[in-house]
Amino acid sequence: MSEQSNLLSPEELAALAEGIDDGSIAVDTGFNLTTRVKKHDLASEDSTLGVNTSALEMINERFVRLFRLGLMEILRTSPRITPSRAQIVRFGDYLRDLRPPLSVNTIRINPLRGFSLAVIEPTVVFSALDNFFGGTGAGMPGAPRRRASDTKNGEPLPANWLPPGRMFTPTESRVIKIIIDVFFRSLKEAWAPLLQIDLEHVGSEINPQFAQIADENDLVIMSRFDTEGNGGVKGFVDLVYPYSALKPLRDLLRNRVQADGSEESDQKWRKELSAAVGDAELEIQVLLGQITADYSKVKTLKEGDLLFFNKPELASVLVGGLPSFEGQVGMAGPQVALRIDHSINPETM
Repeated sequence: MSEQSNLLSPEELAALAEGIDDGSIAVDTGFNLTTRVKKHDLASEDSTLGVNTSALEMINERFVRLFRLGLMEILRTSPRITPSRAQIVRFGDYLRDLRPPLSVNTIRINPLRGFSLAVIEPTVVFSALDNFFGGTGAGMPGAPRRRASDTKNGEPLPANWLPPGRMFTPTESRVIKIIIDVFFRSLKEAWAPLLQIDLEHVGSEINPQFAQIADENDLVIMSRFDTEGNGGVKGFVDLVYPYSALKPLRDLLRNRVQADGSEESDQKWRKELSAAVGDAELEIQVLLGQITADYSKVKTLKEGDLLFFNKPELASVLVGGLPSFEGQVGMAGPQVALRIDHSINPETM
């Protein structure tokens, strides 16, 4: 059977290969020559399949306003919060950029599948704690004091450096719980126009490596909120969704962006334009009749001359110089009045 399947002899195959090498045999003679091949790994998720991060950024904008007001009401601090663009990254790459200790909170967002993360940098906790007890927000209560000679791997330690194994004190943990509660309320209200969600706190860690909400190669959607306290202390709060949790909502997210970008904005624009036009002043004239005369006759007119014309059945009403209505002129009590009979389309005249 192998002899029957070999259509070409070894000598013919060698001659064919030699002809391709020296160019005597053309090879670019098939179909779809302009088609290019794109590699696709079936074992990994494809971020191009459609979670629209623009909708998440709109949710984040609402969340920032609510979160800031909540912190100001409860913790007496009003930090400046700047949302970054939502990014789709691999979970392992995200963890690689984090340095413990952090307040890593595993949360469940129903009805989204799986678990999500709310990560709070310690500087945010310390600044809120300082403000809560009447400070300026610049201090870091409970943090070890760093000397100028302290180094790590030969380089000076950052100002907000904490030992990797340092645990949060009960007071700091209480402040973290307050921040998480405000975080939950703000996020729920931010999602409300799109989807009713419920949030549940599952667990806390100081090392993000122990909060495995996804495999290292799985995609996640990370939203970072950079904060700056009253004392100039900077930090961040991260919200991390598994990509698989938002993928079933991709159509809902895409449609919401289209509605916010077209229908709702157009309706708002029309409403504001109508309100602005409603205050415009227009001149209304009532035309009882018209006379056509030569210039020579008009030039010789003098006081006491009479002009005769046929009064039309209905008077014309001009709005801004354009014929708009027809009506009857009469008396309403001691005043001359006009009763509108019907409207006129200027384009038909």
